[in-house]
Amino acid sequence: MNDQDHGPADENLRLLPWLSESGKPCYLRAEEGEPGVVGLFADRVEARQVVEAERVLGEARAVLGEPAAGALALRLSLTSAAGALERVLRIAESRGRRVVR
Repeated sequence: MNDQDHGPADENLRLLPWLSESGKPCYLRAEEGEPGVVGLFADRVEARQVVEAERVLGEARAVLGEPAAGALALRLSLTSAAGALERVLRIAESRGRRVVR
């Protein structure tokens, strides 16, 4: 993520774990008390993304541990790992904003 991805400074906005159709960050205005339907859905999406990142990490380690792994296997593994890392960093950014409040 670059500096432009850090979005609005409004501390009541939660960065959601998906992008708009135009590729821009999506935010949810955080309310006091219950997280609401969208907030709960975002929590479930984030949880699945973390589980997926753990799976991708395991696969990447397996490929890296295989001396005979070819360039294609390494490229596919790195592509998956980069996508998973991007999603997990987005979650970390979102949670970091919420911790600061």
